[in-house]
Amino acid sequence: MPKVTRNEFLKVSGLAAATLGVGNLWPAEAFAESEALQQAPPTNEPDLIVVNGRVFTSDAALARAEAFAVKNGRFVAVGSSADIKNLATARTRVIDAARATITPGFIDAHCHPSGVNELYGVDLDLRRVVDIMAALKKRATGTPPGQWVSGFKFDDTKLDRPLHRKDLDEAVPNNPVEVNHRGGHTSWYNSKAFELAGITKTTPDPPDGRFFRDASSELTGQVAELARRVFSKVGTRQQFTPQQDRERARNGMRHMSELLTATGLTTVHDAGAGRDKILAYEDTRNAGELRHRAYFMVRGQSVFEGFKAAGIFTGFGDDWVRVGSVKFAADGSASERTMRMSTPYVGTNDYGILTMTQDQIYEAVDDAHQHDFQVSIHANGDVTIDMVLKAYERALQKWPRPDRRHRIEHCSLVNPDLLKRIKALGVIPTPFWTYVHYHGEKWKQYGEEKMRWMFAHRSFLDSGIVVPGASDYTPGPFEPLMAIQSMVTRKDFDSRVWGANQKVTVDEALKIATINGAHASYEEKTKGSITAGKLADFVMLEKDPHEVDPDEIKKIKIVRTVVGGKTMFPRET
Repeated sequence: MPKVTRNEFLKVSGLAAATLGVGNLWPAEAFAESEALQQAPPTNEPDLIVVNGRVFTSDAALARAEAFAVKNGRFVAVGSSADIKNLATARTRVIDAARATITPGFIDAHCHPSGVNELYGVDLDLRRVVDIMAALKKRATGTPPGQWVSGFKFDDTKLDRPLHRKDLDEAVPNNPVEVNHRGGHTSWYNSKAFELAGITKTTPDPPDGRFFRDASSELTGQVAELARRVFSKVGTRQQFTPQQDRERARNGMRHMSELLTATGLTTVHDAGAGRDKILAYEDTRNAGELRHRAYFMVRGQSVFEGFKAAGIFTGFGDDWVRVGSVKFAADGSASERTMRMSTPYVGTNDYGILTMTQDQIYEAVDDAHQHDFQVSIHANGDVTIDMVLKAYERALQKWPRPDRRHRIEHCSLVNPDLLKRIKALGVIPTPFWTYVHYHGEKWKQYGEEKMRWMFAHRSFLDSGIVVPGASDYTPGPFEPLMAIQSMVTRKDFDSRVWGANQKVTVDEALKIATINGAHASYEEKTKGSITAGKLADFVMLEKDPHEVDPDEIKKIKIVRTVVGGKTMFPRET
């Protein structure tokens, strides 16, 4: 269907006088009935209209509305309930929003949806070491000796006491064990795993990783970053046929798609898609089971080389599954305290870990940039962000590309100089948006001064940078309403405020979660706001986040999630 611009719609509807100047007001009297709209030709007959709502549009030209119409999966009219009702026929489905708040569909600009672990793995999102031991022991029952026993979503700072290699030895003595932190950058191993890998207490740390040791130099079991690669070469893993792997991936994606849309997410930027993940998207969509849209970042050298050889680059695809950037990772984790910074963690001489050198970053950026890819590089610390910006500055100077929008994934710790350079280059930072709230117990290891410059949505906005929000799930929860609360209050679970100077307003948080997310994938002209001509992705909320206690925003219920004019949550039969 051809796009309908706002001006074209206003010519038909006559709503210009009724809606200009509405600003942040909700009252129904701000929307006057239009005679012109009543005379809209039959070809404009909508499939769906939503009326009697409190519509936050994320469109600067029309900040608030009461109603809208949808045809062929796109918004075709936005305005007053009276005007929109006049577009309906006996065949039009009508939803009375009953004054519920409606926003554009939420967009998570960095997420790792798979669902395979969620369906088939050992979930270690537990709070007691004894429970973690029991879960691993249960999985080890019947597992052949020498075969790995693995768990996911472990969080070391949410436990009753530290997890140690000896705990894993006691739970599973005859199999190698791998406990993966939900952050994705550290894992814990038992003695069997270290034995198979040939790692002892005297093994030196590689430059891009670390084997953690206690005060007596004994291995604790914790291993960070690329030091973990040695464990992938030993032991055996449970094997599946190609068809079984593909079916598991499809089942996982279906499951994740249901979970995401239940929280109001309509688009996710998948931050690491190789061949199996790309097939999972296509298989799930072909089965009619994909409920969210995906902008995927290519990860894996073989897939990237294949795309380059085929002449495929950023933007290929359609409104459901689209090729995004190419993804690299240059340093450690914020939640696991391994990101590379110019000053150390509180009370230590630890500055974090780099996983790419400057030359490696130059090489990766030059290659991807010349092949018309948007580049996404994971860089948390200020040292690493500087290294990435140097590569972007160099590439854009050598091979200018208008509006390239290279990205810095996470971009956690910034400063005024980095902000200026990000703005000058048009780079997209994707800071964590649920982290301040969910991972609050970790921030004492950074200190308040650093936290004034971390996850700096306020500073990005004040610098004129179009900043989206990102969960990085599984490292952070993906619920966008938790994210909005976190950005607005900067409070953790214990109500401690971290970096109060970085607070944003509810309106700003909603735009970060919608139109700014669309901008990060070059899709702001097709999604991200409730605007005539754009994809009809929207969310109905039980309460208005502007009106509830800010500390209660995450508790607001999702009433309905709609993607392309079709209800994806609650699930329709």
